Amino acid sequence: MRLFEPEAAHQVALLGLRSGFGPRFRADRYPRLKTTLAGLDLPNPIGMAAGFDKNAEAPDALLAAGFGFVECGTVTPLPQDGNPKPRLFRLAEDRSVINRLGFNNKGIDPFVDHLAARAHKRGIVGANVGANKESKDRPADYVLGMGRVWRCASYVTANISSPNTPGLRGLQERGALEDLLGRLREARGPLEAAHGHRPLFLKVAPDLDETAVRDIAELAITYGLDALIVSNTTLQRPPQLTSDNADEQGGLSGQALFQISTHTLRLFSQALAGRLPLIGVGGVENGLTALAKIKAGASAVQLYTALVYGGPGLATRILDELDGLLAAEGFDAVSDAVGVEFR
Repeated sequence: MRLFEPEAAHQVALLGLRSGFGPRFRADRYPRLKTTLAGLDLPNPIGMAAGFDKNAEAPDALLAAGFGFVECGTVTPLPQDGNPKPRLFRLAEDRSVINRLGFNNKGIDPFVDHLAARAHKRGIVGANVGANKESKDRPADYVLGMGRVWRCASYVTANISSPNTPGLRGLQERGALEDLLGRLREARGPLEAAHGHRPLFLKVAPDLDETAVRDIAELAITYGLDALIVSNTTLQRPPQLTSDNADEQGGLSGQALFQISTHTLRLFSQALAGRLPLIGVGGVENGLTALAKIKAGASAVQLYTALVYGGPGLATRILDELDGLLAAEGFDAVSDAVGVEFR
């Protein structure tokens, strides 16, 4: 697969999954790994991050591969081509990736159709919603997206942290975030009255200072969010990068993101002090890195870039390693390890 150009390899991988060629592994094989996140019962805490299945084309194949939950998207109200190609770059020497895709997706209509088609199937499948690049009212895009996916998604994530849509990260600033979360809360009430409760998550950037972390944590509580996803890709370039592609513009993910994103996860864990669950993302590639996120305060973790280098059977290996590590450290349940760094 790595002989293919990166974006072509991604499409081939999705096609293979849709065609039934993916691995098969029982997500609930390890009782120790069963957990609850924001009221969702997960067979294990290893999730597929948004970005892999942007159009909700293969969530059931990913669940069948052993993932405890899958997040599809990011989806925008209108179809969007994204940024000019090339826009996806492997940093093989660093086990990392840089992307500047720009929310390329087919739009909300086919996304909702795909999720609705699996409405009676088992498994936790979330929807990650974003705003169109040319939108004149980006908060309205999030409200629209949330409303459209509400009935057919297990949970909804508002992604305000992609570095590849100009100005999007400005929604993380206190005033803009208050406006967005206020509008989402107002729209959420009627949706819950009509179709029942869905957890609402917010995905944030790793490139936040302590003041921003405290502000976001406070507003997340005030406006009734159910979890924070920490974090998206980073604009930083750690000095240890050795790949020729390290200077490409875009968001950095993979192994090189691990320390940066885990530091931000710790800041949120300290700011929230257990009042809101966290999902740790960034550089998860084995049982050790998954457990490190959990000990730093994550109730669950997500991955994507590691699949580029670890292959489709990666979830199976991580689950086996994580179960063994928890047993070796005397944890009867993965939830017992959440945030142990701060106890």
